[in-house]
Amino acid sequence: MSGCLSHGCLRTVIRNCARANPAAASTLRRSPEIACADNLAFMRTLPDAHCDLIYADPPFDQPRKRGSSDWNKAGGKPRSFVDIEPFLEFMRPRLEETRRILSSRGSLYLHLDWRTAHYVKVMLDEVFGRAAFLNEIIWSYRGGSRLGRWFARKHDTILVYAKSKGSHTFNQIRGGSYRTRDMLFDDAGRPYKSTRRGRIYFNPDGPALTDVWDLPILSTVSRERTGYRCQKPEALLERMIRAASNEGDLVADFFCGSGTTLAVAKRLNRRILGCDINPEAIAVTQERLFPACDSSNRENLRRMNTR
Repeated sequence: MSGCLSHGCLRTVIRNCARANPAAASTLRRSPEIACADNLAFMRTLPDAHCDLIYADPPFDQPRKRGSSDWNKAGGKPRSFVDIEPFLEFMRPRLEETRRILSSRGSLYLHLDWRTAHYVKVMLDEVFGRAAFLNEIIWSYRGGSRLGRWFARKHDTILVYAKSKGSHTFNQIRGGSYRTRDMLFDDAGRPYKSTRRGRIYFNPDGPALTDVWDLPILSTVSRERTGYRCQKPEALLERMIRAASNEGDLVADFFCGSGTTLAVAKRLNRRILGCDINPEAIAVTQERLFPACDSSNRENLRRMNTR
């Protein structure tokens, strides 16, 4: 483990914050643990059944472009997984640790794409057990793409597994509009349809979400953007966190990158735990969690985590 914000690295940040904003420094002293470390080594330090929800978006094929969460320590450069075998060798021990540190009500949301999803699905069946599978969520999005002799590839896959199926946390999420004609509303605003047998009422919060999510990617002018390539939108993470955890639960992301998972979980009153081997990722994440702190902390964190 190369460093951790809860120790020497964090003390420098607190000093800088205290000069500019004493209230922010007080908040930062109570910061959850955010480690700059190899995630496998970090997870092995955690006790069994420690986390209630784990989200992971591991790198594949383009780490040099995304500020990778998997750096080659010896060369100081991101590792590149262009072949599936090294990627699977990298993932297996991390998935085994993930299962160990999930609580009995916990679940894993593993974010993949068309190049890796089918391989990792087989591995997850082996590590968690086929009966632990909950969902294959399809995140559908739009945007420009290179055209070829195939349909445009415009979705990612999020595989969902429970530590203990049946005991896992799941909160039904509703939204959108009903795909039905002749929808009426009563005096209280409740939607219904008239039939020969009387009124059929619908949930006023909208239909329950399915496993196909149509959400846009971050636009080039989005205020959420941090400069990290492949940064995921907060709306996507919010759905997972609301569905699979409750207030006070511990939400973890061991490929935390730009910190979207942690920022959303904190906003939703969850406890958070983050890790990334890239010092720049830790600095960006810290800025998102504690924006009142001076922006110079980003460079301070980068320097201290690379010593």
